[in-house]
Amino acid sequence: MQDQLNAAVTPHRRLPWNKGKLIGAKPPLRPKHVWSIRTKLQMESRIRDLAMFNLAIDSKLRGCDVVAIRVEDVAAGGYTADRATVRQKKTGRPVRFELSEQTRQAVDDYLKTAGKRSGDFLFTGHRGPNRSITTRQYARLVSEWVGSIGLDPRLFGTHSLRRTKATLIYRRTGNLRAVQLLLGHTKIESTVRYLGIEVDDALAIAEQVDV
Repeated sequence: MQDQLNAAVTPHRRLPWNKGKLIGAKPPLRPKHVWSIRTKLQMESRIRDLAMFNLAIDSKLRGCDVVAIRVEDVAAGGYTADRATVRQKKTGRPVRFELSEQTRQAVDDYLKTAGKRSGDFLFTGHRGPNRSITTRQYARLVSEWVGSIGLDPRLFGTHSLRRTKATLIYRRTGNLRAVQLLLGHTKIESTVRYLGIEVDDALAIAEQVDV
């Protein structure tokens, strides 16, 4: 009887949201990974996914901002511009980014194929032409892209795409302020944490500067 009472009052344990997932900062993709994913998407004629992947790498935007991009944000004149500006959902502040030639070509091909017009969301999903894809759908696509080239999807995520170009820029220039502006961070300390910069990294950069 006592066992029955205990069973009645014992609350059900809820599984943690991250059960089975690896938590922590997701690493950036390496250039060879970027090219492998691009090549695979091109070979499979996945025009929308190629445009989304290239734009995510170049823009360095959070996933919530990637899915919210509208046609006029990147192609106000009918063709993809060299530079674009998007207002970040998290901070409410605008951030500018560059679009490489291959990204512009990929987006232009997608705009033409999909018949997108000004006012439309650039990337739409199953919910209809007037609704953007969700961040969850975007995250699933990222996992699919990563897994397609033999990487473990659990180790990478949407922030891997956001970090990729920013990390390369920092490694090649050591210019934290530039990376801060490109990521749209309000504080440089956020950029330091985001890139995972250690004291040794900072000292290595300092050693290259003579006064």
